[in-house]
Amino acid sequence: MADIKHSVFIDAPRERVFPLIASGSGFARWCGGEVIEDYSTGVIEAAFFNRPTVYRLKPIQNSTSWTTEWMCQRGQDWTGTRLLFELRAASGKTQLHFTHSDWKSETDYFVSCTKVWKELMLRLKAAAEGERLGPASPKDTLAL
Repeated sequence: MADIKHSVFIDAPRERVFPLIASGSGFARWCGGEVIEDYSTGVIEAAFFNRPTVYRLKPIQNSTSWTTEWMCQRGQDWTGTRLLFELRAASGKTQLHFTHSDWKSETDYFVSCTKVWKELMLRLKAAAEGERLGPASPKDTLAL
């Protein structure tokens, strides 16, 4: 199994970062594309390229309020993978550890997702720090 991992320091408290990783409305603030949330289940769908690329994420219950995990239920090579966001306090800032785990192999698509997740982590950081974000890129080219 292969994993994508990133870590970033965010100049904001965990209380400001957590909502960005724990809900569809939070994801919509930094991931780009169209995000739809089923409030009864917590399941979110992130759609790109006018909807032919849709990733379905189901929340997994967590034991701490500073960790959130999503099971990927649909998406190119994503089905069965997990997104894990862990927040740690660090001298008045937040350290975000991100893992997209359980990939079957390191394909070319995996490598492209590694690069895209790096950009998305920087967008999440900017959103948490209060920067105004525009589209991820023209025609969702940063989309996964």
